[in-house]
Amino acid sequence: MHATLPLMRSYGFPPLRRGRLETLQVNLGYKCNQSCLHCHVNAGPTRTEMMSREVIADVLTVLGVASIKTLDVTGGAPELHPQFRSLVSRARELGVRVIDRCNLTVLLEPGQEALAAFLASQGVEVTASLPCYSEELVERQRGKGVYAKSIEALKQLNALGYGAPGSGLVLNLVYNPQGASLPPPQGGLEADYKRVLGERFGVVFNRLLTLANMPIQRFGSTLISKGRFNEYMALLHAAHRDENLEAVMCRSLVSVDWQGYLYDCDFNQMLGLPLALREGKRPQLSELIGRDLSGNAIAVRDHCYGCTAGQGSSCGGALA
Repeated sequence: MHATLPLMRSYGFPPLRRGRLETLQVNLGYKCNQSCLHCHVNAGPTRTEMMSREVIADVLTVLGVASIKTLDVTGGAPELHPQFRSLVSRARELGVRVIDRCNLTVLLEPGQEALAAFLASQGVEVTASLPCYSEELVERQRGKGVYAKSIEALKQLNALGYGAPGSGLVLNLVYNPQGASLPPPQGGLEADYKRVLGERFGVVFNRLLTLANMPIQRFGSTLISKGRFNEYMALLHAAHRDENLEAVMCRSLVSVDWQGYLYDCDFNQMLGLPLALREGKRPQLSELIGRDLSGNAIAVRDHCYGCTAGQGSSCGGALA
């Protein structure tokens, strides 16, 4: 795996400061039932990192005492963590909105037969990765057979009311480009997704979120191997728009890794760039209690252009 952080100082991303903290994004671990080419986490079936019970207890403590509105649960496949359902249930009891970053095929894994029904019963918002509406392109990124399983999982969710008007069960899909290019306009692509998935499979969903591929971990290493890393970084830099700086997710989100350490975003987590609270030390989750992060400097490098290029990109999709 090629390291990309040493290559992130060519363009000098503009300085950023935090606003009000609204979202706690928690990475439960890197174990996943898939190994996708665009994965910025380098997750896969052989990864063993998993959040401990003690750190999960800290997550719930922070949610209980801080004014954080949203718990955004990610991985790997976060649903494979033994404490996933307990964490979700407890967070919902606290009145916190919960987002599950789901790869869809995990719903069909042995032992997960009741997972979709659990998510619906808790009113969890499902943000599901489907990097294209085309079978060929999905399987190029995610492996043979993934497309059919993803459609089956979407039908499961639809049968429970996900994506249906008035159901209150939100189902969003996530698009990633196939390679070293920017996502197309989100609105037009969403219309194409809804048309194709609706006509072919009767699948419905709420919104499409377009995300740029980040030049880190598995995708970044692939770019280096192909000699295209500098080309992609130049593309992101050239497409930067200052107006996107106000809406980037790191201004209102904190990322927590499986060990309980804090980062400004999930991408910084993967690069080992900790949230700056104490000089020379990685801050832990418990240090959020009673602390206002507003105005704190955000750790930035050139990969941040992936969030501000073109229409912008974040965990909530396009910024513009």
